[in-house]
Amino acid sequence: MGSLGNIYTTLTPIAIIFILVEIGLSAYYKKDLISFEELIANFGTALGNQTTNVLVAAGVYFVYGILWSHFRLIDNIEMTWYNFILLLLGVDFIFYWVHRWGHHVNIMWAAHSPHHSAEEMNFAVALRASVTQRLFSFFFFWPLTIIGFKPVDIYAMTAIHLFIAFLHHTELVPKLWRWIEFVFTTPSHHRVHHGVNFKYLDKNFGEFLIVWDRLFGTFAEEQEKVVYGMYHPPQSWNPITINFHYYISLWKDAKAAPYVIDKFKIWFMPLGWRPRGLAPLEPLIESTPANQQKYRPAAMPNARPYLILHLILGVVLMMYVISAKSDWSVAQRWIGALLLWHTIIDWGGIMEAKRWIFFSENIRIIYGTAIAILFCGLTLTSPALYVLVLLALGSIGWVWRYFRINVPVAEAA
Repeated sequence: MGSLGNIYTTLTPIAIIFILVEIGLSAYYKKDLISFEELIANFGTALGNQTTNVLVAAGVYFVYGILWSHFRLIDNIEMTWYNFILLLLGVDFIFYWVHRWGHHVNIMWAAHSPHHSAEEMNFAVALRASVTQRLFSFFFFWPLTIIGFKPVDIYAMTAIHLFIAFLHHTELVPKLWRWIEFVFTTPSHHRVHHGVNFKYLDKNFGEFLIVWDRLFGTFAEEQEKVVYGMYHPPQSWNPITINFHYYISLWKDAKAAPYVIDKFKIWFMPLGWRPRGLAPLEPLIESTPANQQKYRPAAMPNARPYLILHLILGVVLMMYVISAKSDWSVAQRWIGALLLWHTIIDWGGIMEAKRWIFFSENIRIIYGTAIAILFCGLTLTSPALYVLVLLALGSIGWVWRYFRINVPVAEAA
């Protein structure tokens, strides 16, 4: 099979196809599985997070490369079919524990909780991961380099593993055959994992095999209807808030802690632990289908066509920033990444009808269009130049027509 190489370029369009098919099937069967606002927030979080993957990959190749070069026990592990399976099992076993710790240790929950802040279950939810989660994961996969697996293959296998996990995020797939449900993690198992029903909390951490949960006592069967989300959610579509909500909560508690040692301990203690001198947390009230109130703020009027167009443009911008085939320089990619973050932050502002969005969007459209023209070397003879200018003028017109109201108006569902 050779080296697994950079598999993200193959998996990304496949994931988008799955999402589009799920949207189509949900509409055809009239199933209320996907809300527009959470879909945009999930895509926005994913696009922003992709800008950090390049940095994570560089760090992984550097550190793992040193470990592999000097400490590997086995030489020349090639990606034959059996080594592929062994590496997949190794990644899956380690990730089971990383995932489990991510639900029990404060700083690791801070990295993982953005994924659980989604209040639905669909393929787009799989895209909603924090900028720090992958970095935390790679703190634990290094033993695979000591065995002798190449860093490039470990990084690629984590991408395959991530895509396997992607396939679990749906309500369209019912329970499968008993032997599949006994061995492999299925959508039914992962629906339980995302549940905030008390009986489902901290269950089913496996991504490829569910046998780890059966062996280590964290398995739960899907029975009653699953309620998705998390307790004390961010209540925002802003990707900054989604990514750093729990970090901010921990930081506030650390600052308020009277004892210096507790200011450090809180980051590494179990969820719910309180520094001495701070009030205990209030007991949780179980979320149920009857009492759950999903986050659905009023949005700017006629926001949906605008957001769909700029979602497409955001995906194109992301590819210029992260693709190895892009001819942008390193500096241009950094500038493009900042523009991408400005873009997705504004999406949240539009969906929450923030008063600052009128000014922010006008500025973003103007300098974003200028960046695209300059970085792509467009000239007066380039048809793409005129397309970009027309899109910019149309977008500015839309912003002036609909996004400068004083009172937000909720868009019809």
